[in-house]
Amino acid sequence: MLYNRVKEDLLKNKRTWLITGVAGFIGSNLVEALLKLNQNVIGLDNFSTGHKYNLSHIQSSVTSKEWQNFTFIEGDIVDFETCQNITQGVDIILHQAALGSVPRSIDNPVLSNHNNVTGFLNMLTAAKDNGVKRFVFASSSSVYGDSQELPKVEERTGNLLSPYAVTKYVNELYMGVFQKCYGMEAIGLRYFNVFGKRQDPNGAYAAVIPKWIGQILEGEEVFINGDGETSRDFTYIDNVIQANILAGTTTNQEAFGQAFNTAVGGRETLNNLYSAISKGIKENLPNLEIKAPIYRDFRAGDIRHSNANIDKMQDLLGYEPTHNLESGLKESIAWYIEDIKGKNA
Repeated sequence: MLYNRVKEDLLKNKRTWLITGVAGFIGSNLVEALLKLNQNVIGLDNFSTGHKYNLSHIQSSVTSKEWQNFTFIEGDIVDFETCQNITQGVDIILHQAALGSVPRSIDNPVLSNHNNVTGFLNMLTAAKDNGVKRFVFASSSSVYGDSQELPKVEERTGNLLSPYAVTKYVNELYMGVFQKCYGMEAIGLRYFNVFGKRQDPNGAYAAVIPKWIGQILEGEEVFINGDGETSRDFTYIDNVIQANILAGTTTNQEAFGQAFNTAVGGRETLNNLYSAISKGIKENLPNLEIKAPIYRDFRAGDIRHSNANIDKMQDLLGYEPTHNLESGLKESIAWYIEDIKGKNA
């Protein structure tokens, strides 16, 4: 497996990585993985959606020696001077900072554009100015819009359905232009419904898996938007970590200026997802009462089905997912149960 060889090489060869959105769900998991691979990591976050306790989680998950390789800077990607300062002396950038959520972008398109387009361009330009060649960033499956094709293939997208999707598509356009104009080794990762430890279960814009796990564990009502037959390619965080590290280290010239589906390559309905989560929680907490879900209207801006073709990433980056939905849910549920126990202790 190429990924194992890459990790072995990183353990021997220290590089400096910059991760934006480092206090968020994906960013904090990337930091932990890279510190365990003996890498230097600089982290940036303004805590608009990330949490300081995620940094504490990282510190408790690595050795004191590994933690010394981490530098945190509180700052905002919409400030160009900040971007210029933090990109100095960096080898690889993993740009995760963004205002996520389709509904949030519909509620406030200007704010989403400011963070996801202006902030993105600030980072890309600062990387160019400071000679950082490798720039990997979080794109989104939302760029497929109303395309009915399944599975989704990178070269064919539909009409966009939300301001959030527009911002991510613009990021990909800028990636291609910077690759052509400045020779930047930029790679976009189209995330498909990522889930796993440290994903925030609270708030109006929480993702479905942590939200449902949290609500079931707290005995709250669970709502399903639509008829429950909407389907998604749910992708465990370890697969996303692998994709970022492979993209950050690849020597394949064909990969640069490209966007890649970052997923498992399967799909599951919301109804089946609720059953799987309920079953997984029951296995850990057999006495917990689990209520039937409540159905409500479809959510504006949502696509009906999402399923990724991952051939391109497998061919050009050597990607091999290690977790499917079942194994990812097993690890996630166990983590959330332990996290709740820790907070209540």
